[in-house]
Amino acid sequence: MLKRMLMAAFVVATLSLAGPVAAKKKIAPPKFSEDAKNPVPTMALNAFQRFEMSPVKMGPPFDEHESNKGALQNLEANLAERAKPLITEWNAKPAGDAPRTLKIEPEIGYIRFISGGARFFGGAFAGDSGILLKLKLSDAATGEVIGEPQFYQRAGAFSATYTFGAMDKHMIIRVSGMVANYLKLNYDAPTETLVMVAPGHEDEEKK
Repeated sequence: MLKRMLMAAFVVATLSLAGPVAAKKKIAPPKFSEDAKNPVPTMALNAFQRFEMSPVKMGPPFDEHESNKGALQNLEANLAERAKPLITEWNAKPAGDAPRTLKIEPEIGYIRFISGGARFFGGAFAGDSGILLKLKLSDAATGEVIGEPQFYQRAGAFSATYTFGAMDKHMIIRVSGMVANYLKLNYDAPTETLVMVAPGHEDEEKK
């Protein structure tokens, strides 16, 4: 325990020395009200017969950090597990003579992911993790935008520390589940969804 405390103190001191440099690149996390909602798409998703989901985009400055790159790979894996089976199911249905294709383009609008190593040595001093994932849904043929929902999840510094970094990882699972939930809910009829609250975690988000 003493060794970990000394190492944490070292990490904090190091971060303090690097503060002026890091501060120039630091981006504030997005802010939403607890009841923020995504506008309904302009039409139900079943107006389309084919669906294509692109790989998740992540540009600078977020792609400059190895921890974020690891989180991106984790996000892709979780989307493959939770969202893409829906797309596979829908694409297996008869398409007709003139099928319409819906493009689903996910992009990270904000991310700060605390790696397991940084969480172990820095604990709560490493700060919160957070991710904002945006989707652009558009008609592949015309470019008409059907919807642009966004989903935000965070892992508090203390809860992530108490769970030895598990909450940092679970944040990625939750946001991928929000994408799957959005697609499923909007398939038959346009439906409002929450920006910050993951299905099954309503009480957790209030903490």
